[in-house]
Amino acid sequence: MVRGVVLAGGGATRYGGRPKGLEMVGGVRILDRLVMAMTEACGAPPLLVANAPDAARWRPDLEVVADVRPGLGALGGLYTAVTAGPAPVVVAAWDMPFVPTALLAALAAGLAAADACLPESGSRRGLEPLCAAYGPACRAAIERSIEEDDLRAIGFHRHISVGILPIDEVRRFGDPGTLFQNVNTPQELAEAEAAWRRGSFPSSDERTPEKPR
Repeated sequence: MVRGVVLAGGGATRYGGRPKGLEMVGGVRILDRLVMAMTEACGAPPLLVANAPDAARWRPDLEVVADVRPGLGALGGLYTAVTAGPAPVVVAAWDMPFVPTALLAALAAGLAAADACLPESGSRRGLEPLCAAYGPACRAAIERSIEEDDLRAIGFHRHISVGILPIDEVRRFGDPGTLFQNVNTPQELAEAEAAWRRGSFPSSDERTPEKPR
């Protein structure tokens, strides 16, 4: 069984220190959108990786863990996901409001043939390591990458087998520019809200997520 993990690390320095995932898009918090998608994709509520002291109050129904090895940035979040999850896991950064259930399920299914499965995108990196699936072999690979002082989010890929969800497959779930849109600044939040108003998101996201208990 693959577990969902929401990655809420980082200091939100480009967002005035405010918790990005608690911002609203279409009247619903980004975090709640991701929780709904991951719960549907994995059959259980996700783990929340967060270092903020008040993180347990964001969604009292979720298990919350801090970074196992602090100070490693995005790689530290991935390491915590595969360690505390534990792997296999499918992860998403908590500032992505439009990640759909079907995409998460497709990434999880990709672990049947590889140690990690990442989607292609039109981003600078070409792949989305913070919206991907990771198997058990990734823990040792990340530890080795840390020992080599390579803290890139994709640096450990050379130590594992990596499956790629091709861009044409990704487009089956929506426009990659919207699927992987993140909210790092107030301007990007306004752009996400505009995308929601245009209906430029997967249809599964139209439903209102269940309120946390």
